[in-house]
Amino acid sequence: MPFITMNHLYKGKAKYISTWASLLLLLTITLYSNGTIFSASQFHTYLTTDTIPKRNRAVNDDSLKLLKIKRQELIEKAKTVRDAKIADTSVVTKIDTVHFKTSKDSLDAPVVYHADDSMVLDIPGKKILLYGKTSRVQYQDNELVAPHIEFDQRTNEVSAYLVKDSNGNVISYPFFTQADFKTKSDSIKFNMKSKKGITKGTYTQQGELFVYGEKIKKVDEAVFYAYRGRFTTCNLDTPHFAFVAKKIKFINKKMAFTGPVHPEVEGIPIPVYLPFGIYPLKQGRHSGLLAPTFTANEQLGLALEGLGYYKILSDNWDIVTRGTLYSYGGWTANISPRYYKRYHYQGNLSLDIQHFRDIDKSGSRSFNIRWSHSSDSKARPGVSFNANVNAGSSKFNSSVPNSPQRNFQNQLNSSITYSKVWKDKPFNLTVSANHNQNTSLKLINLNLPDVTFNVNTLYPFRRKEAIGAYKWYENFGIALNTNAKSLSSFYDTSGNIFKQLVDKLQWGANHNIPISLSLPEIGHLQFSPSISFQERWYQQQFKRSWNNAAQKVDTSIKKGFYAAREMQFGMGVSTRIFGTFGFKKNSKIQAIRHEIRPSFSISYKPDMNARSWYTTQIDTNKNSARFSVYDGSIFGGFSEGKFGGMSFGIDNNIQMKVRSKKDTGEASIKKVTLLDGLSLNGSYNFMADSFKLSTFSVSARTNLFEKINITASGVLDPYLTNSGGDRIDKLVWSKHPLSLGKLTSGNVSIQSQFKGGDKNEKAPIINNLQNQVNPVSGLPLNEYQQEAAYISNNPAEFANFNIPWSVNFSYALNFQRQRKADYSGFETIFSQNLNWSGSLNLTPKWQIGLNGYYNITEKQLGSLSMYLTREMHCWQMAINISPIGKYRYFNISISPKSAILRDLKINRTRYFYDL
Repeated sequence: MPFITMNHLYKGKAKYISTWASLLLLLTITLYSNGTIFSASQFHTYLTTDTIPKRNRAVNDDSLKLLKIKRQELIEKAKTVRDAKIADTSVVTKIDTVHFKTSKDSLDAPVVYHADDSMVLDIPGKKILLYGKTSRVQYQDNELVAPHIEFDQRTNEVSAYLVKDSNGNVISYPFFTQADFKTKSDSIKFNMKSKKGITKGTYTQQGELFVYGEKIKKVDEAVFYAYRGRFTTCNLDTPHFAFVAKKIKFINKKMAFTGPVHPEVEGIPIPVYLPFGIYPLKQGRHSGLLAPTFTANEQLGLALEGLGYYKILSDNWDIVTRGTLYSYGGWTANISPRYYKRYHYQGNLSLDIQHFRDIDKSGSRSFNIRWSHSSDSKARPGVSFNANVNAGSSKFNSSVPNSPQRNFQNQLNSSITYSKVWKDKPFNLTVSANHNQNTSLKLINLNLPDVTFNVNTLYPFRRKEAIGAYKWYENFGIALNTNAKSLSSFYDTSGNIFKQLVDKLQWGANHNIPISLSLPEIGHLQFSPSISFQERWYQQQFKRSWNNAAQKVDTSIKKGFYAAREMQFGMGVSTRIFGTFGFKKNSKIQAIRHEIRPSFSISYKPDMNARSWYTTQIDTNKNSARFSVYDGSIFGGFSEGKFGGMSFGIDNNIQMKVRSKKDTGEASIKKVTLLDGLSLNGSYNFMADSFKLSTFSVSARTNLFEKINITASGVLDPYLTNSGGDRIDKLVWSKHPLSLGKLTSGNVSIQSQFKGGDKNEKAPIINNLQNQVNPVSGLPLNEYQQEAAYISNNPAEFANFNIPWSVNFSYALNFQRQRKADYSGFETIFSQNLNWSGSLNLTPKWQIGLNGYYNITEKQLGSLSMYLTREMHCWQMAINISPIGKYRYFNISISPKSAILRDLKINRTRYFYDL
């Protein structure tokens, strides 16, 4: 049998010609190399017989001479026709259609092949053999890559096999791809005409499932069968766990069906059999049941939690319904429709109802409603409508079982906003409705409506078509800011809610007209004159008076329409000052730069509200205080008295340039901020008859060593006080020359994070998701995302083992000096709290962590939780425990990481409550 090796011609080259054309080209080259030529009529004999034709040089020479004569005649005839066409313009060129009959065994498209090492043609057997680690055959959407490929022209079958080295180690496996179906096998046989095939020892992937079959038979583009197969979500060749069945049918990317199936762990069969299995593989949305979980609660009993159904209503709507049943007779229900229209709007609604009966058969019912909606700016440019509603019974959050984080939430807030910006006009309008609810006090505040109308700054003196820079007077601008709102409140535990709303209804409006003029810089100084006019509308006046008989302060309210106004004129100037202190060139510290930003302004405010202020006695010691008749109103009253004085402020920034020993050149210089800001602000009123100097506002912020973030602010009162705590018109410097005053309020915040290992690794973030809503799409989370949201509050499930240890803490201090409720003096209210979290890798696979919150003011431990987690590649194990606080719990969970097997888990949860 004759073989022709063409390694030197075909090595590394892909030939985009059909198989028959390839054979024809190779055979022609071979025969020419032997000095042989043949006619087309004899060509079939070279592929259909093993007899080698005898050489007849005389016949061949005559044939060559005849071909040369015919060729010359054709050339002369072509020249004659061309000349005739040029001379005769009436000649019309026509293209003839050539009809030919194709062979029955021919393919529908070219075959592209490539041999890494060599290619062998078996001409009598009509076979092509390709050798090489990544030899390749492509036909339409089919691609085969293998170290040994064999193509049979007669049957249109392609076969591929793995290749081992002399030690028995596999050099390379055959890989087959058809559309989105991919396999890795020991051997492959595939028919290019029927697109059917069979493989042995095959691995493939369907979505998140990794499938192995001793034999896999592909019957068409969508369906294949596996014999003695296993499927798992573990991506190892020898998986940690798998489900084994003798026969499996797959519909590509849609469904899988099995007969009797049982699990295996580390190759050990588990004697738990299911008679059949149906496994959805389709990606995206599809209706179906939502599996429940089993939990236990000390007050409510055993529970079948989260049983539900997901239904697709249309392309734009779907709905999730869930319910929970408790052994003591309680139940919960949730219905969550959601909607989404691309480029228009999206949102979701969630309604929860709880009906609980505890061990003594006493029960309660509560509800909660949440609505989230957002509009796309592309739908109506300039118009937007957004909603974020979270409202319900005051006792709902505290009653939610198995959710300690939500049990501590005592604030519910809602906002619905409509806004419009007029195109090519300086107007914009915002209308909103807001809700605030304190579930501890059972108090609900409503702000409905809240209307804001603004006119952007107008420049009446500017030219319509300015050439060059604006003149100074052309920067004169005027604007309008108007805000009108109404407020009311009620207690949900009291009756007659409508009457409460009417009795407590307040409304008001605030109008502000700022006038500004931006002047050009004069040297290094920037001057900014300004004028402002404000007017406020009120619905009532609130007055206090001393009752000598009862020895207490009485209050009275007078309804009506009232207005107050205020004007202010000012001129401000600001600049920036820089100073640099340099060090030696070989010093680690190269330089320190200090930036000072001083500001100074003078202003005048006439006393337009003297009649709205009064003095009244507040205690039996005949102490008195000044009050405004508009105290307690929505916008509050204007300050009393004239102001004609100056305001001043100064801010500081300090940076340092440090040379790094690790780098050279410009990269070695690093800027380090020592002080982000240190500011002091105050004012002095020349026209006041007393207390001319205002309080000082002080603030500081820095990030020490890029590790410790510190923010602090406070208010200093430069005046002395009497024995009752009231200010007297005497500056503190008369007794304490080095003091800036008495600190009346302030806050300090310190945050820091330390961790080991790679600095770019991120520690797990503990999210407290109040609303189960996707922050990107605005749609509610699906069942797996909801479970992930819960797990995010249990960081054991999301431990980062690349961080060997981490410590995080934050401290906050707030204090304020305020008058006592009985007007007997002043008191300082303090609030301090501490948050911390940390993790430690006990081994490369075990991690322990701790999270807590402590209220220093009340000396109460708010929450403390610990976790222990084990990394198991495709599985995860977590133990979470919270042993202290009103809501205590523990949870043990072992589950696969894959979402498709999220319901296959071992879970034990217990909660304990202090009633």
